[in-house]
Amino acid sequence: MASTVAPPTTLQTTPSTPLSSPGLSPTSSNQLSPDDVELLAKLEEQNRLLETDHKVLRSVNGSRRNSGSSLVSSSSASSNLSHLEEDTWILWGRIVNEWEEVRKKKDKQLRDMVRKGIPHHFRAIVWQLLCNAQNMPIKDQYSELLKMTSPCEKLIRRDIARTYPEHEFFREKDSLGQEVLFNVMKAYSLVDREVGYCQGSAFIVGLLLMQMPEEEAFCVFVKLMQDYRLRELFKPTMAELGLCMYQFESMIQEHLPELHIHFQAQSFHTSMYASSWFLTIFLTNFPLPVATRIFDIFMCEGLEIVFRVGLAILQMNHAELIQLDMEGMLQHFQRVIPHQLDSGPDKVIQAAYQVKYNAKKMKKLEKEYTTIKTKEMEEQVEIKRLRTENRLLKQRIDTLEKVSTSTGSLTGQVTRAQEAEENYLVKRELSTVKQHTEELSVQLEQASNAILHLQQTQQPRADSVLQLERELVQARLKEAESQCALKEMQDKILDMERRNTSLPDDTNVARLQEELIGSKLREAEALTGLKELRQQVRDLEDHWQRHLARTTGRWKDAPRKNALSELQDELMSVRLREAEAQAELRETRQRMMELETQSQIHSNQLRRAEQEGRALQDRVQTLTTQNKDLTGQLQEIKRKQAEIQCKSKEEVMAVRLREADNIAAMAELQQHISELEIQKEEGKVQGQLNHTDSRQYIRDLKDQIADSLVTKTYRWCCSPRDDCVRSPPLFCRCFNVLGARAS
Repeated sequence: MASTVAPPTTLQTTPSTPLSSPGLSPTSSNQLSPDDVELLAKLEEQNRLLETDHKVLRSVNGSRRNSGSSLVSSSSASSNLSHLEEDTWILWGRIVNEWEEVRKKKDKQLRDMVRKGIPHHFRAIVWQLLCNAQNMPIKDQYSELLKMTSPCEKLIRRDIARTYPEHEFFREKDSLGQEVLFNVMKAYSLVDREVGYCQGSAFIVGLLLMQMPEEEAFCVFVKLMQDYRLRELFKPTMAELGLCMYQFESMIQEHLPELHIHFQAQSFHTSMYASSWFLTIFLTNFPLPVATRIFDIFMCEGLEIVFRVGLAILQMNHAELIQLDMEGMLQHFQRVIPHQLDSGPDKVIQAAYQVKYNAKKMKKLEKEYTTIKTKEMEEQVEIKRLRTENRLLKQRIDTLEKVSTSTGSLTGQVTRAQEAEENYLVKRELSTVKQHTEELSVQLEQASNAILHLQQTQQPRADSVLQLERELVQARLKEAESQCALKEMQDKILDMERRNTSLPDDTNVARLQEELIGSKLREAEALTGLKELRQQVRDLEDHWQRHLARTTGRWKDAPRKNALSELQDELMSVRLREAEAQAELRETRQRMMELETQSQIHSNQLRRAEQEGRALQDRVQTLTTQNKDLTGQLQEIKRKQAEIQCKSKEEVMAVRLREADNIAAMAELQQHISELEIQKEEGKVQGQLNHTDSRQYIRDLKDQIADSLVTKTYRWCCSPRDDCVRSPPLFCRCFNVLGARAS
């Protein structure tokens, strides 16, 4: 593959060969037009200038030593060209001679010519004209740049041997090809220090050095980096490469949606196979002749051809790629696709120009990508700011920890003092509580004695006391029931919470608006009831406070009144606890209603999911049935096609048999005609023999008849069958038959 493109011998001839215009043989030089003569003179002048350049002459001699027989001089190449190639060369010569006029007035025709391919010997000058790199001021600085030192020299030296390792011009270590490649890469790293050296750019420079000397290759490479978006591709951030990947992925999603879905399912990112396409213009992926033809179009039309060819490659391999996993697709891109293009670039270029490329949409995608990247940059700036703040906070924490370790002993002493003070306070409160408990026990004994005395002395008030006691018992029973109900509600809540945790979360708000409205109404009702209960509790508390205010002055009265008031107070306390229990029960019921609402929502969601699942299953069954029907139709079509092919073959065989029969009949007629002619000649001879007695004359006539029979029979045998001339046995059979007939 590497030997198909010759090293840099563009428009160069050996000193002993004066031919300057390729495709013009000495025999056709007299038929040249004045324009062709002028072009020939310019090419000869260019060759003389190149021969005078010591560096170029050294490059030519070195490349011939390295390449050996793969290089063909321009004189020998021109002598072997066909007339069509000669016309192509003359046409390209006129284009080069009238470049400015052609570029302005016949730009479309020029693009068509470039798409068909630039002749090898015109490629260098046409590339320079396409990128406008003929007279660049930086060319004079090239020799000065080589004397300077670049910080990228070690990286360039390391990658030189990896650039076109199979090509003769770059194969050997420290060869002329590697030396000039290093010079060009070093010079550019000094000119553009922001980009410096990027791996992959050496392949583009290597292709340029195969076509032209190093100074011209350096100028063309500078133009490519500046005017063809390559500089943005090779910047350290590679922002332009990210844009190209975004645009190319959008094209795949538009033109090949099934393949795009397959790539996403396999996590097969676009950069895994297409980044080298844009960085090296297919030079590391395709055979060198194919990549060179694509590079011709790239020099004329820019990166658009890379998008077109890339999408055409995916279209050509769509059926194979969609059946492979990620590893299989990587191997397919590395091993299978390059061998598909061994036959030539015409097929892939023709498929590339059938791809729809919308320049306006590409601009829109570029704006979208810029917006996305701007947001990402803002987020990164915010993340950096937060990280800086976190780092400062960590430093402050470390400083405080260091200070705390130095004051650890003081903190321990203070802690021990606080614990001692708390122990003293607890002991004092404990003694106070014990004393208060003893006083309460004494008062309780006095109250019980007073109750007994009241029961014995005041029988009229015994009924009221008994009534209060019964109410107290009933209140305590209600309180116990409410406690049991509260416990049951709590158990139900825990059970419902466990069930709710097992249910899926509801994320579809649009489908649950009705349930949400109902739950909000129930919640409003529950809140209203809760407010009413709280109001009742507050009213009871106010009533209790008023009751306490009324009864505070009666404790010093008669023991009978104090006992009755105490019972009333206890009854009021029981009622308050009952109201609080009812409020808590209301809250528990409200929570249970909310959990039931959530459970109903989840059950509705599960029911809808099951319905959707059944609908999808029905659709899958329908599609499966349709697929089976289509498969049956396809098999029927294939069977009919096979029957038609068999019938066509039988018809062809019948036609051939009829032709063979016709040929045999014609042969028999020709044989009959020849026999009649022989009989006619024999009759003439016999008529002449009646008038002469010369035996010698008879023998001569017999020899003539024998010769005529041999000639006619041989013609008859060889006319219907061409292989008789190439088959001696058949000729012998014909001759034997002829001899038998002659005898």
